[in-house]
Amino acid sequence: MKPLCASQQSRTESRKPASDAAAGSGGFTVVAATLEEWTQVAEWANEEGWNVGVNDVRCFHPTDPDGFFIGRIGSRPVSALSVVNYSDRYAFAGHYLVPEAYRGLGLGLALWEAALPHAGTRTVGLDAMPAQQANYEKSGFFPVYDTYRYSGRFERPGAVAPGTVRVGPRDLDAVAAYDRTYFPADRRAFLSRWLAAPGHRAYARLTDGRITGYGVIRPAHRGHRIGPLFAETPHDTEALFDSLTAHLGPDEEVSLDVPEPQRAAGALVRERGLRQEFRTVRMYTGPVPGSRAECAGAITSLELG
Repeated sequence: MKPLCASQQSRTESRKPASDAAAGSGGFTVVAATLEEWTQVAEWANEEGWNVGVNDVRCFHPTDPDGFFIGRIGSRPVSALSVVNYSDRYAFAGHYLVPEAYRGLGLGLALWEAALPHAGTRTVGLDAMPAQQANYEKSGFFPVYDTYRYSGRFERPGAVAPGTVRVGPRDLDAVAAYDRTYFPADRRAFLSRWLAAPGHRAYARLTDGRITGYGVIRPAHRGHRIGPLFAETPHDTEALFDSLTAHLGPDEEVSLDVPEPQRAAGALVRERGLRQEFRTVRMYTGPVPGSRAECAGAITSLELG
């Protein structure tokens, strides 16, 4: 790993500067993490209750290998942040983590200041915990809508709905074209991995031969996660949700992250027995390239949009 910066100092007076925290320990540096090194960050995220998908790291890291940053004291990882450039206009920040033993030392802020410039002049999106919203606003982010994590076991099992079909890598062109209408950048390369990853199941909703929705369910640290789930109508959303979960047993847990504007999707998962676990706030630094992100039944990932 090639160091990207030397010791960084916190701008927050109530915290110790990172240079002081690192004194005598080899100094604080920021490096671009390899795919294998990022697996430790996924472990940190699971310790925080994020319930990362089993294959998420291997699917997302190749999207922008230079956009996954780790802060270190000596050789010890102490903070993490991803700033993934999806296009020349849009980036997404996530995985902003500092293990509990290293909090309050300015190490997260030092990493933020070193890593965020990776986005250049792109609009940057992120999903913030409400308690941190004010801090992100100081960095130029503004709130747009809330997203709710729903998790639980089903009170009403699903079944594969008529007009809903399994899709995979052979359907990449059609799925990627539909995905682009919801996501602010072309994700064809990412979807080539997402649709083919072990344990991932994808379904599309067809109306008169045209895709009117698609979704993916994947194994996670705890149970399964659905994302994305993009659909034209509440009926399409219900058909996809039931099809994606039809193979799950009654004791298997499922989670998904539903944007607040998609009230029909929230009502559906509550009806199926899922409960709200926590809330995040979608924030941006500027205008978002054309998409219908707020209309998604479930986003792909809180960590990477």
